[in-house]
Amino acid sequence: MKTIITTKFVKNLAFAILALVSFAAFAQEEEEKKPVSISGSVDAYYKTNLSATDRALGEENPTFITPGTSFATETGFALGMANIIAAYEGEKVGAVADLVFGPRGDDATGGFNINQLYAYWNVSEGTTFTVGRFNTYLGYEVIAPAANFNYSTSYMFSYGPFSHVGLKADFSLSDDFSLMLAVMNLTDENSNLTGEYSVGAQLGYAGQFLNFYYDGEAKLGFEIDYTGGFDLSEDFFLGINAAYQDNDGLGFYGAALYPQYATSENFTLGLRGEYFAEMGDYGAIGTGVEDSSVFAVTLTGSYTIENLIIKPEVRLDSASDDAFLDNDLAGTKSLSSFLVAAIYSF
Repeated sequence: MKTIITTKFVKNLAFAILALVSFAAFAQEEEEKKPVSISGSVDAYYKTNLSATDRALGEENPTFITPGTSFATETGFALGMANIIAAYEGEKVGAVADLVFGPRGDDATGGFNINQLYAYWNVSEGTTFTVGRFNTYLGYEVIAPAANFNYSTSYMFSYGPFSHVGLKADFSLSDDFSLMLAVMNLTDENSNLTGEYSVGAQLGYAGQFLNFYYDGEAKLGFEIDYTGGFDLSEDFFLGINAAYQDNDGLGFYGAALYPQYATSENFTLGLRGEYFAEMGDYGAIGTGVEDSSVFAVTLTGSYTIENLIIKPEVRLDSASDDAFLDNDLAGTKSLSSFLVAAIYSF
């Protein structure tokens, strides 16, 4: 009787081990079939004006005294956005759903909450087709704060495209050369209500990119943009951006340098120096005067603690005409401000 019981126990143990191994193999196979990744970030900040009041002006539609650039426009403690990205990456095809919530996300998408939503097909080793909504290929900066060095944004980024809906084709021409061609709705439009389209192109060489956008005179007109950078040493990087946008004589041009120096593994100090000039009364600077210009200097520190980034930042905007208000609410050509932002990535 004891021998029979022992034999049954061994058989049951062997069956359990076999079942466990089979389940693990099945789970691994399922995991390989569904390579879905989840990532994203959340951010918040505190901001105060050094040369103007922090109080919002107006009762029905209160506004803050701030540079005319996108995001980080409120004073006091404020929210950025929550960014959640689900990505499926197959051998030949894939898809990305990039959702945003919060003031920064609302400003970037018009309250649509979808930052990016696209599918792609790797037709060959060097050719990829992408269709859907994708972030713009123009400019040095991006919407997600975790991917920018400076927390506040430049004038050129703020008045160029944010995102596009359409079809693009990326070609890897060699180890150094790349080409992108695109047919899209008008910039930042999720649907086409006018029957008008835009076209875009990007030529890349060894990390330097020359970008083009054209929609006739439907929205932005024509924009050409250069984005690139160079590692001047192991610890010193210099980023460069220049742009020109024209829609029947109304537009802007400008240039920015982004020197960044890593003082340690956890801390980097960076500067953004930008010159931005309007053609006509474009409205970006807010002077109400034609052909206004502004020179903006932003000094940012970036301190990393595991997945958390702390960014203290001092910014000075100096315009050619009265674009801002001082503490007495009198017109002035300059505005200085300080902020500290916290960004957590996962």
